[in-house]
Formats: sequence, C-alpha cells, structure tokens
Amino acid sequence: MAYNKRGELIPMNFEQIRKRMPELRQLNMEVEVVSLGPPIDSSNITVADWLALAAYIQESYTRYDGFVVLHGTDTMAYSAAAMSFLLENLSKTVVFTGAQVPVGRIRTDARRNIVTAMELAAARHPVAGTVRVPEVCIFFNDLLIRGNRAKKVESQQYDAFRSENYPPLARAGIELIFNDEQIRLLPAAPLRVHTHLDDGVSVLRLFPGITERMVRAQLEVDDLRGCVLETYGSGNAPTAPWFLQCLRDATQRGVHLLNVSQCEEGRVMQGRYETSAHLSEIGVLGGDDITVEAAVAKLMFVLGLNQNHTVTRRLLTQDLRGEITLI
Repeated sequence: MAYNKRGELIPMNFEQIRKRMPELRQLNMEVEVVSLGPPIDSSNITVADWLALAAYIQESYTRYDGFVVLHGTDTMAYSAAAMSFLLENLSKTVVFTGAQVPVGRIRTDARRNIVTAMELAAARHPVAGTVRVPEVCIFFNDLLIRGNRAKKVESQQYDAFRSENYPPLARAGIELIFNDEQIRLLPAAPLRVHTHLDDGVSVLRLFPGITERMVRAQLEVDDLRGCVLETYGSGNAPTAPWFLQCLRDATQRGVHLLNVSQCEEGRVMQGRYETSAHLSEIGVLGGDDITVEAAVAKLMFVLGLNQNHTVTRRLLTQDLRGEITLI
C-alpha cells in the first residue's frame, strides 16, 4: 500500500518499488518486477487472481531462480495455501510477503520483509547447491512459514503470521537459519500447474445458539459442493437431532464436509468425545490439524479435479502439500 494525495491508503503501483526501495540495487541478484494487472487490495482477491498468478509462474518458471509475491496481509494465508495446491512438484521457492506498515512510512516493515524474501527465494544449499526451500511460503517479520500452514493472527504488531501446528522453515536474524528437517523435499518431477479451482465452497462456523434455519441456509445453497465445518475443540459439534440431520442431508446430496477446529493449535480427533462420534457415521471428514485457510483452498482444489466421490474423499484426507500432519 501507499498514500495518495489525500493521505489515504491505496494499492501501490509496483512499478514504483525500485524508486521507493533503492536498497534493491544493492542485492547481488537480478530482479525483475512484474505487476499482474492493476494493483488491488487483498480483500478483493478472487479465484481468478490465484489462477492468473499460477499461470504466470508456469510461463516464466524457467527464467527465474525463485519468485517473491508481494501481497496484502489480510488474505495472504488463503493465497499462499491456494498456490501450494496449484503448483504441484514445485522445485523453486515461491515466497509471499507484504507489510503491516506501508512502504512510504518511516517505520515500515516492508523493506526488511521484501529484501529478506528475495534472499530466501534465491537461497541455495551450501553443500548440495540445490534450492534451499522448494515450497510456497510466507515470510514475515523474522519467520519463513509453509504457506498452507500460516494464519494471520495480528493486525497491530509486526509479527502478523504464525504457524501453530508446524515449525518455521527458517528464521531471519543476523543470519538466515534454515530448519532443513522441516522443509518438504520431493523426488524430481516436472512442474505441474493446475488450472481449475471449484468455488462451490463455504465455511460454517459453529457457535452456541446456532439455529436449524441458519445451518440449512448455509448447507442448502445451490451448487454447494464442499463446506469447511468449523467445530469446537478437537472436532466437537452439537448432537441435537436437527443438526445431525442437516449434516446428513448435505452429505447425501454429495456435499463434502471437512471438519476443522476453531482452535489455532491442536487437531481434530473425531470420535474422541461423544459430541464428535456421530460425525464420522454421517460422512463428515476429519481435517486433522489443517488451518481454515488451507481447508478452503484444499476443498477448491480437490473438487476442481472433478474426481468421483470416493477419490475426492480420499484426497481430502491425504496430505497433499504438507498441509496436515498425519498420525
């Protein structure tokens, strides 16, 4: 973001970044700045924007050693998660970053975040010489986080993103310290960029006092194919007959329900308590320790593959890009 003449925050023209950040000239690397259309506030991000970014990375994949995506913080975790699913067999670093304070202000965190993200995108293993972090990531403040494990947890401090259920991939202090054991390395294979996401997805967050009318209004939407069910604790939900019937009706219509905990830490363990035992019988899928942001993106991705019901359910419970920890 940057300030207009009236002092309002508006999306910055990224072509001005060299002017606003002269320190980029000091980096020992070639940097090319590309804007994918007019800049927008990240609150306006759409599935079409995700697909456009994936398509750009595909067409320019061989020209660059790594990619840094400048993105607003509000929906960055959703975008990074979506990109992790769209870019299969990724062997280069894609780092999302941004700032809590606009680049035009004196105490901005933009400069440090962008410069460090570029260093991370270009990082190579000191011995093997290979790409150090062949993943979609978010770098913010001093942490490099797996993209589909990140959540925005802060709106007023610089440490805006956390990964509660998975360790950071790297830390940035005086030196860059990599957590190599946590970085996801895959057998060599050609990059495969997926071109379709199904937006027939919703999120239903439970709360005490939720009514049948509200639940049915959410689950009976035309063309709904998947729903992230935000439950309590380790995956618990009401056992009222009307609630279970609503879920049963949805699954019988072919809607895939993915159970995700409202807690930032921990995991869904369906059947641990009586209040979650019935969910598996109905056909609700346990989301393990996936974040809501990654669950939305995963549903869109898997449903976009247009597989049969059995394969779709299997893919939704598999660890596809390091988004869940299976136990």
